[in-house]
Amino acid sequence: MFNLELEQLDVKTAFLNEELDEVIYMCQPEGFVVEGKEDHVCLLKRSVYGLKQASRQWYKQFDSFMLSCDFFRSRYANCVYFRKLPDGSFIYVLIYVDDIFIAAKDMFEFDRLKSDLNGEFEMKDLRVAKILGMEILGMEIRMDRKVRKVFLSQKSFIKKVLFLLWYVRCQTC
Repeated sequence: MFNLELEQLDVKTAFLNEELDEVIYMCQPEGFVVEGKEDHVCLLKRSVYGLKQASRQWYKQFDSFMLSCDFFRSRYANCVYFRKLPDGSFIYVLIYVDDIFIAAKDMFEFDRLKSDLNGEFEMKDLRVAKILGMEILGMEIRMDRKVRKVFLSQKSFIKKVLFLLWYVRCQTC
């Protein structure tokens, strides 16, 4: 029916260098403490890893970018964006933390969106090869183009849970 291409991108510096909406101070980082000013703090001008606000700032920047590219945000899931293409098909974008998944039929639009994203963010293109055996939140996704089906499996996640349950049970014996 849809026969969409599916690819994954990784944003290399999603939580770094985002503009902050509020004033935030932090202690001087270990190894960078200024002698004689040990009691001074640093005023952050941009987000850093570990900052609670970093993921929110990253999402706000990504959201603004997607909306500027004429994508619509799903009413049901803020991490899903879509745009109707001239041929009537759609291009879908899903964001999970710093991973971006794109699904579309039209490879020209697919490549154009990847180029636009690369122009705005530093990206690593994980392409299809990573997708075909990809795991997201413990779910493996496989595509079989011949029979036009997508298979979802939580086999490895279930194995991990069973191992942990066995391990915990053995620890309490």
